[in-house]
Amino acid sequence: MRCAKRQHLGKSRSKAVSRMREERRRAMASASWRGTVGVVKPTYGSGSLVEFIRLLPDGIGVIPVFVGLKEHTQEEYLAALQIYQEKVAELAGLGVDLIHPEGAPPFMLRGYKAEQEIVKGWEERYRIPVFTSGMTQVEALRALGIRKFLGVTYYKGSINDLFARYFADAGFDVVAMEGIPTSPGQWEKLSPEDIYLSIKKAFLKHPEVQGIYLLGSGAWRAIDVVPLEQDLQVAVIHPVAARVWAVQKRLHVRQPVKGAGRLLEELP
Repeated sequence: MRCAKRQHLGKSRSKAVSRMREERRRAMASASWRGTVGVVKPTYGSGSLVEFIRLLPDGIGVIPVFVGLKEHTQEEYLAALQIYQEKVAELAGLGVDLIHPEGAPPFMLRGYKAEQEIVKGWEERYRIPVFTSGMTQVEALRALGIRKFLGVTYYKGSINDLFARYFADAGFDVVAMEGIPTSPGQWEKLSPEDIYLSIKKAFLKHPEVQGIYLLGSGAWRAIDVVPLEQDLQVAVIHPVAARVWAVQKRLHVRQPVKGAGRLLEELP
């Protein structure tokens, strides 16, 4: 008798879970008539998430989940893959249209080829398009015809060489990957003026480049690229702008955005 009751309760719970998932899918469909993207945020910082949602066209829903990185070391980035895998599976179970694991370092440090293999495995398993931050930035650089560029990050030391190697393996000429004077946990304290001066100083050492790539979205905002593009006369690839552009492209949406740089205004 008890066994039969347990089986009955198990079936009831299973049906309840199925109903909840179906209701969730219907709610997403009504509020996100252009599609829904699930994002895996590397940290709990909200600045880039708010900017991402603000720059997306109406009708594109966003479901965020979080990895919770804190130390910002190479060891932590590499160890985070298991958590990313769990979060990707969670988003796939919710029935999103796209899955975007954010955070360039956890994937770039593994290398361009390894990243491609990880993403391919997720797509084959869940049958949902998956794309990383690095992938959106590679695509954006190519779309704007930029082959030779200067990279600017808010990291110091040899980790920047690994970021440069990622793009070199993707077929780009990286003249330098320079870190601005800051440190983990202090990124968001930089003023737009400090950011502008640091990037401009780096650019003036390499004026032959076709564009500037900014790694990381914790320090700079997409609107910060506008004065740089106007003054330096080169395109600037910002992580959030590249993310918004890539989502629009994959959902077959075309809604230009002014005031956040050339990429979103032209939508190449």
